[in-house]
Amino acid sequence: MSQQAGYSPSFKRPAEIMRMRRKRARSDAGVFSSPSGQDSSRSPGQSGSSPACVRPFSPGPLFNPQNCSGGGIKRRNPFANIENTYSPKKKFLIHNDDGNAEATNSDRIKRPTEKGGEADMSTTTDCQGVLSFSASLTEAEKQEHRDISSKKSLTFSEDDSLFEEEEEDIKSPLLKSPQAIAPASIAPPICTEYPADWSLKTRLLFTSPLSLSWAEQPKAQEEALGLSQHCRAQFSTLPHSLQDPRSCSELRCAFQQSLVYWQHPSLPWLSLFPRINAERSFTGKSTPWAQDASLQKSLMSEWSVSLSSLYSLLKARLCPYFYLCSYQFTVLFRAAGLGGSSTITALISPTTRGLREAMKAEGIEFSLPLVEEERKNKDQHTLHQGEEEEHRKGAEECSELKQGVDCQAADEEDGCDDDDDDGGLSWLKEMGVQDKIKKPDSISIQLRKEGHTVCLDHKPESVVCVEGSHTFTLINFLINCKRLVAAAGSQAGLPPTLLAPIAFRGAAMHTLKARSVNVKTQVGSVYQNISSLEITGPVLPSSLHAITALLRPSQKGNFSATLYTHTPTAVMNIGNIRPQCTTSSVDLSDCGLHPASIQQLQQPSSLGKSSLTHINMNNYSYTWKN
Repeated sequence: MSQQAGYSPSFKRPAEIMRMRRKRARSDAGVFSSPSGQDSSRSPGQSGSSPACVRPFSPGPLFNPQNCSGGGIKRRNPFANIENTYSPKKKFLIHNDDGNAEATNSDRIKRPTEKGGEADMSTTTDCQGVLSFSASLTEAEKQEHRDISSKKSLTFSEDDSLFEEEEEDIKSPLLKSPQAIAPASIAPPICTEYPADWSLKTRLLFTSPLSLSWAEQPKAQEEALGLSQHCRAQFSTLPHSLQDPRSCSELRCAFQQSLVYWQHPSLPWLSLFPRINAERSFTGKSTPWAQDASLQKSLMSEWSVSLSSLYSLLKARLCPYFYLCSYQFTVLFRAAGLGGSSTITALISPTTRGLREAMKAEGIEFSLPLVEEERKNKDQHTLHQGEEEEHRKGAEECSELKQGVDCQAADEEDGCDDDDDDGGLSWLKEMGVQDKIKKPDSISIQLRKEGHTVCLDHKPESVVCVEGSHTFTLINFLINCKRLVAAAGSQAGLPPTLLAPIAFRGAAMHTLKARSVNVKTQVGSVYQNISSLEITGPVLPSSLHAITALLRPSQKGNFSATLYTHTPTAVMNIGNIRPQCTTSSVDLSDCGLHPASIQQLQQPSSLGKSSLTHINMNNYSYTWKN
């Protein structure tokens, strides 16, 4: 083995390793040839002696100039692996009469040298004549050995002595591996709607890279047309995308229409929403009814008429829903067919034990959905644990001593139960002081046993659900309930606030306040212009849906919203515990809402006892947080 300048003795070229293997194979086969007839121009990668009837080190015909029929030896490529066993380039070698070989597809190919450079080599062979061969792998082998995870791969050439760099042209996406498929090539699912949110919002903040200035300062004609369309329940159809929202009169009219809500009572100098923990907003304001009993009676009489009118509209499916906001709790009445229920439903949150006892006394049947759900989950968990315990005990062998211990423990447990029934005072008899200690009365014992129900007061778990005909009894109960109106404080004598999306008797029309501002926000190292739209007031569920439906075409499907929820109403997104009938047959076309809003509100809410806090639309697809 010749030494060259700069050549490391510990490194052997692939061609030299192949020469050693060929010598060993010739020695084993007993086939020798003289090196006298070798051409001096052979490359270093070829052996000095070529055995007769020996196959090259790749699939192909035997090199036998004399057409001898000696047995050829198929040797394995020692440098073969999955990455370089297949090359799509087929090599055709033409052997001249002088013994030199020429490559028809690539005369000069490259291989790495020991110094990291590239050396040019010419493929030669000892055999004479014109022979051609190509890779004869089957399609299954080609698919198995093809490196589909990269565009370029370093492969071993067909003559098993040279390296070449090839570039694969992968055109079919079916041949790509999961790692080769870019995540961006998988389009995210398009969500055209967000879940219904039955909570009341106090503030909405929309932001968009496009201007939102079209949403404020409408023209007098546009405002009048928007109010008229709301009263007549007329809805205009907008295109999928608007080029210039400021010049679109239909968009501005529809936006004014979506801001309208109806309220009773209406006092211009007082903000009657929210009512819970709102004493500060009433402090210092004129309340002439606080000390006037006749005025309070007149206010309650008008309020009772308005509430009865709303329930009549709800029952006739001319009003989809309405809210009753008192200083202690909030009630949501929904028409049949909304929220996944086939009957009229009413949700009250939060409640107290006194209110629930008063409702029971009036014969109102109700349920505690969150308490029932928690009890159901606990029973399933206990049943699962019981089955596991029973299975474990069945596998063990219980001795008679253990049975006796269990019986004794059971007796002690029964004794403890007797003590509980006796009020837990049996230990006083043992001490001999039972006559000196006054036993608690039955009311105190009952309160102690019902302590878990009292701890629910003013919590989201205290939400009450009333269904069907019991909602009419609830209306009568609310009209005659004295605790519905505060007896003292800044809200003394003021009836609860009624909010609805459609007109009812004694109601006043109000609009939400909208304000648009252009600000600059820092995104990375640059500042970008961001337009914001702030909407304040009691935002009803249908108003939220109508506003977002208008922002979709005007902002070209790109905007985000931050929602501020009235906390006591967040729990009103709970689902029904009892199975309900289908609501598709319920006709709500005359309730005064847009058909898209009705379709959204008919679906059962999937938010549980939480509410939406963020809504984001990107490329006409919704995402949200709760």
